Amino acid sequence: MTGSSLRLRLIVGGMAAILLALTVAGGGLVHLFERHVARTIADDLNLHLSQILAALDVNADGTLVLTRKPGDPRFEVPLSGLYWQVSNDRDQLLRSRSLWDATLPIAADAISPGEEHRHVLQGPGRDEVLAAERSVVLTVGDRKMPVRVAVAASLAGVSKASAAFTRDLAIALAILGAVLTGATILQVSLGLRPLDRLRRGVADIRAGRIVNLPTAVPSEVQPLVEEMNALIDSQVCEIERSRGRAADLAHGLKTPLAALSADARRLRGQGEKQIADDIEGVVAAMGRHVDRELARARVRGVGGRSVGRPTPLAPLLASLIATLGRTSEGARVVFETRQPPEFAIPMDRTDLAEVLGNLLENAARHASTRVLVSAAADDDGAGLWITVEDDGAGIAPELRDLVMERGIRLDERERGTGLGLAIVQDVLDAYGWRLLLDASSALGGLKATIATGPKAGS
Repeated sequence: MTGSSLRLRLIVGGMAAILLALTVAGGGLVHLFERHVARTIADDLNLHLSQILAALDVNADGTLVLTRKPGDPRFEVPLSGLYWQVSNDRDQLLRSRSLWDATLPIAADAISPGEEHRHVLQGPGRDEVLAAERSVVLTVGDRKMPVRVAVAASLAGVSKASAAFTRDLAIALAILGAVLTGATILQVSLGLRPLDRLRRGVADIRAGRIVNLPTAVPSEVQPLVEEMNALIDSQVCEIERSRGRAADLAHGLKTPLAALSADARRLRGQGEKQIADDIEGVVAAMGRHVDRELARARVRGVGGRSVGRPTPLAPLLASLIATLGRTSEGARVVFETRQPPEFAIPMDRTDLAEVLGNLLENAARHASTRVLVSAAADDDGAGLWITVEDDGAGIAPELRDLVMERGIRLDERERGTGLGLAIVQDVLDAYGWRLLLDASSALGGLKATIATGPKAGS
C-alpha cells in the first residue's frame, strides 16, 4: 500500500481515532478512579468524625476528654497516615498517638456548628493528607465551648493505587486497541471489497470474459456501476457505428477502384499495356491502403478490450485454412494446428480473423511446404500467445534488427514483410497486444507471435 492508497488512509484514520478515543477514555477512567478513591476516603473520615464526636465530653473542670478511643488501630500507630485532632477556644488540644509530636495545620477559618470542611494539608513527615473537620458547641456550666474536631488521612495511598490502576488499565487498553485495530482492518477490507470486485470486473471486460459489470453490488457502488455500464454500452455502440461507416466507405471506394480496374483491362485490350499497368499499380496500391485504413478504423476505439465474448480459435483457424487452401499459394503447403481444446482468444472474431488471416497468408507465401500454427496460455491465464511458423527462407540476418526496431513501420522495409503485417500490428496495438518476429523458427523460416502477458513470446 502506498500513500495514495484509500485502504491505507482508512486504516490509518481508524487507528488514529482508536488511539485518540483510548487515550481520552484512559485519562477519564484514571480521573474517575481517583475521584472514587478520594470519595471513599472522605466517607471513612466522616465515619471517624462521627465516632470521635460521639465520644467527646467535658470534665467538671472544663477539660476536653474522649470517653472512648476510635476503633481504627491506625490511630495508635505513629505516622500511620490516619490522624485525629480536637481543639477548643481554651487552647486545649487532644490528638491521636499517630500524630506523634506533630499537629494538623488546620486553618482558623470560620465554621458553623454541624458544618463540615475539607482541606488538603501537609501532614506529618511532609505527607499530603485530606482533612475533614466539624465544629460543635459543648455546654460547660453556664457557658458554651466551641470545639473543632479534625480527622485526616494520607493521600499517598491514592497515588499508589492510581499508579497501579493506570498500569493495569494501560495493558487492558493496549489489548483493546489491538483488537479494535484488527477489527478496523477487517472492516475496511470488507468495505472496499465491492471496489475490488469492480476492478476485477473491469479486468474481465478488458479480457473479453464479460460484456458489462455485474449489477449485484451495494447501493453505494450501484450508481458508479450503472454509469460505467452505460459508458461501455455507449462505447460499443460507437464502435459499431464506426464499423458501419467503415463498411460504407469500403463499398464507396471499392466500386470506383473496380471501375478503374475494368478501364485498365480495356486499355490493355486496346494495346495500351503501359498505361494499363500504371493504372492497375495505382489501383492495387490504393486498394491496399484502403484495406489498411479500414482495418484501423474498425479497431479504433476498442481501447484494449475485446468486444463481445472470446473467439474460439479452432473453428476460426479451420475457416481461414480452408479459404487459403483454395488459393494457389495455400494449396501447395500443409497447415498444422496445435492448441488446447476449447481454446478461446479475448478478441473480436473479425479482428482476430484479420490478424491470423494476414499472418497465415504471409506464411503460405514464403513457406516451402509447411506452416505450423500453435497456441498456449499461462497456467493462471495471465498471458497467452499464438505463433505462426513456416519452413521458408525467413528473414535475412541483416534485416532482423531492422524488422523489430521500434518506430519503423513494417510496410516501409526495404525487403518488406508486406502491408498485411502493418495491419496486424495496428489491430494488436488497439488491444494492447504485441507482434514478435523471430527468425529462429524450429521449421527454419519465420516465426511470428502475437502475444500478451508477462511470458509473451518466451
